[in-house]
Amino acid sequence: MKEIVLKCKGLYKKIGRKEILNNISFEVKKGEIVGFIGPNGAGKTTTIKLILGLQKITKGYVQINGYDINKQFVKAVEKVGAIVESPDLYMYLSGYDNLKISKNYYKKIEESRITEVATIVGLNNRINDKVAKYSLGMRQRLGIAQAILHNPNLLILDEPTNGLDPEGIIEIRNLLKKLAYEKNIGILISSHNLSELENVCDKVCIIKKGRIVEETNIENLKSEIENECYVLEVNNTKKAKDIIKNKYEILDDEHIKIYVNKEKLPSITKELEKNQIIVYTISKDKITLEDAFLKKIGGNDIE
Repeated sequence: MKEIVLKCKGLYKKIGRKEILNNISFEVKKGEIVGFIGPNGAGKTTTIKLILGLQKITKGYVQINGYDINKQFVKAVEKVGAIVESPDLYMYLSGYDNLKISKNYYKKIEESRITEVATIVGLNNRINDKVAKYSLGMRQRLGIAQAILHNPNLLILDEPTNGLDPEGIIEIRNLLKKLAYEKNIGILISSHNLSELENVCDKVCIIKKGRIVEETNIENLKSEIENECYVLEVNNTKKAKDIIKNKYEILDDEHIKIYVNKEKLPSITKELEKNQIIVYTISKDKITLEDAFLKKIGGNDIE
């Protein structure tokens, strides 16, 4: 059984009379990548700040490697690497010099570790170039190099692929898998890029209005609606959406995705045809993490 590196139990956060978080509980294990997802204002950033000791916990506790973040802060954060928002980099310095500065924040890190992490993140050939010459994806990888410089076993990332082009996203995806599966680091990722999380995460933790609504692996989450997603090819999607009472998503001018039990399809198509909407084809669609997420939270506002 994999060792638990992060345990949040019964976390509450109040600011004045306003309750921000209510009974937040989840775990991250070594070698596991967990996606932390939720709508705007759900409490993701607040939870991360509580985990890192950046805000005071109203009630409950956070344990990192068995140490309580409130009672044993230094020990708790000793093996944690994090990037919240964007990496803090000196653009006029080289990647190597940025890592050299970061090395000074920690005790007993050999300079050879800089070359080692540069190789791990795939920057060994560009590590002596100025950061100003780096692409956004390279800067993100340098930020991850900073975060793992001290050999952490827990990595917390906030929007690691935000703003990256497809090539940069793939690079970060492959890097995170390497860190988890080869270096045995537990990774918590907060992101709105659900299609990318589906490619990289082992499980997801869904938060809505300050409460955890689901903590499960992705396949289990998707299996809950495996028979409830269909694509209808019609002659007028704009008119069709006003008739379909079920949850829907317009894909283009001729295709609309609906979430419905199979037994209800005949009555839906009958109602559409009654309103002069031609249904050309009906096909069962592949369930995505985004489909499962939207069904679980009952909305479509993704942060």
